[in-house]
Amino acid sequence: MVLASASPRRLQLLEQAGIAPDALRPASVDESVAKGEVPRHIVRRLARAKAEAALKIIKSEPELAKSFLIAADTVVAVGRRVLGKAELEHEAADALRMLRGRAHRVHTAICIVTPEGRWRERVVETRVRFRNISDQEIGAYLASGEWKGKAGGYAIQGIAGAFVVKLVGSYTNVVGLPLTEVVSLLAGEGYPVSLLWLSKAEVETE
Repeated sequence: MVLASASPRRLQLLEQAGIAPDALRPASVDESVAKGEVPRHIVRRLARAKAEAALKIIKSEPELAKSFLIAADTVVAVGRRVLGKAELEHEAADALRMLRGRAHRVHTAICIVTPEGRWRERVVETRVRFRNISDQEIGAYLASGEWKGKAGGYAIQGIAGAFVVKLVGSYTNVVGLPLTEVVSLLAGEGYPVSLLWLSKAEVETE
């Protein structure tokens, strides 16, 4: 199993599901968005681009050449407006001010490539609503640093979980990887997910 991501959140989520990747091969791709491109298309295109780039890397590594590969991309959207990963504090501040007191959607595309070269793709959408957080709360959250590199300028698994008044759909999707869909796709392609759970149970009872 190869995870085409450097995200510690995606790695932790996979491990939570009992799946420990054999290698991490993060792929660098151009994440710029075309004018008028809708969120579902953006994440699908970028997840596939990451998978393609990672495949080129592992083809030169014989021990990984026949691995399952997982790539993913997540964006936060308010209507058709996409809020990318906040790298600067003012980007996170602008995003949080836009999100407060209203609903937004988190889209994640997952792309799985099997050892036989089959491609499986799925886009998962979760609806999230924030309460009307104050400027003081936004300032304090920015000071925490949790927003860095996060789509929409927040991490739901941290302090920002206290901003959420309603969530419809997959929580793990908002964190960065929809586990139900990942496990379903892997199991459907013959990856022994449940056997890994049994092995973990046997180790813990020894």
